[in-house]
Amino acid sequence: MPASTRHHRKLAAIVHCVGLLTALPVLPAAAVPDAPAPGRPHAVAATPEPTMPSAPPAVPTPTRVASPAPRPEISVAVRTQNTAAPGYRIEVRNRGDAPVSTTVRQELPEGVTATTISAGGREVRPNGAAATEVTWRLSLPPRSSRTLDTTLAAAPAQQPLTTPACAFGVDDQQPYDCGSATWTSPDAPTAAATESDWRHQAPALLAGAVAVLVLGAIGFVTWRRHKRPVAAALASKGPGTVYPRPAAPRPPARRRTPPVWLVVPVAATVLVATIGLAAWTATRRVTAIDTDSQPTSGAWKGTGISGGLGVPLREDAFEFTVYRMACEPGRGARTCQATVGVRNVTPEHHSWHGKLQRAYLADGNWVTTDEQATRRANRGRDVFAEPMAAGSRMVLPLVFTVDGAEALRHLELRSGVFSPGVRVDVP
Repeated sequence: MPASTRHHRKLAAIVHCVGLLTALPVLPAAAVPDAPAPGRPHAVAATPEPTMPSAPPAVPTPTRVASPAPRPEISVAVRTQNTAAPGYRIEVRNRGDAPVSTTVRQELPEGVTATTISAGGREVRPNGAAATEVTWRLSLPPRSSRTLDTTLAAAPAQQPLTTPACAFGVDDQQPYDCGSATWTSPDAPTAAATESDWRHQAPALLAGAVAVLVLGAIGFVTWRRHKRPVAAALASKGPGTVYPRPAAPRPPARRRTPPVWLVVPVAATVLVATIGLAAWTATRRVTAIDTDSQPTSGAWKGTGISGGLGVPLREDAFEFTVYRMACEPGRGARTCQATVGVRNVTPEHHSWHGKLQRAYLADGNWVTTDEQATRRANRGRDVFAEPMAAGSRMVLPLVFTVDGAEALRHLELRSGVFSPGVRVDVP
């Protein structure tokens, strides 16, 4: 064998061994033990040493939050009956697939008592309240409804009576739904439409009068301009045209302008009057909003309206309805909870704030919403955190914390700092 061939074979063997040694770390761990060589005993498998636990991942694995139980689908509808005495029919409906236990409360106007109550109801007087209420404890099967009837004592002078009714949970804190109705005597004469106040019509009438005067002045000037050439043609002698041309061009007439000493004072007076009127109006509006001791009477957008329990009151963006007001007895720090219905009557989302909702005491002082207590009453939900959707409605409790034994006189609710707000008198 030539020497060159032997050297090539040795080199190829060395390269082959190096390749095997390089590939050994890449091969997986021996999962299957090598077969023992013939004639050799089996080797005892060595016990693997315990390994260290792997490190936690850099990004934590998100945990699944338990979704809250669905709210029972309870609805309340109140209708009046065409009777001589104030009569109401309350329909409570369970539209869900699970049975629900609820407490229905019908608020009665101050000084009015119930003469007839359907089976299971009773008339009670809450602690510290001047008016009474009728309560029922119901257990509604799935997809069922219950009808409740009440008849009240005859209204004085056959006045309309409004009574709200709400269905509450077993804790008597969270309202499911509320409704209200106003009874009117069938013998009461139909009220004729009253004429609006002349002060509300004065701006429109004044604008119309100014428009008529301006149009009349423009018509008169136009008529005079068309009449002047015709009159000049008729007054001239001999043949001529309706619009005669002068033989020689007339010098342009000099237009008279008011003197400067008159224009400057008049312009300055108008400017000062405009600025003063704007400042006075702004001061009046801001004072009405930021008052500290008396209820607000107006804002940038109109004047507030007032009403009682169960009466829907609409302001700039929201329609408020206060269905119930209950205060804890005592003389120290105590809470008063109002069951309020809020409806967004605008075509867009709208936010509102707890600091703008006020409860006024008999001495004229007021307190704002206790947001922490309101969150607890709403089962941990912050009702002011997110804006209300357009056209949506919700019924929720608002909690106010007051000091002393002073009774609440009325609530003031508003959708924004520039809205007029509504005033609700509470018994």
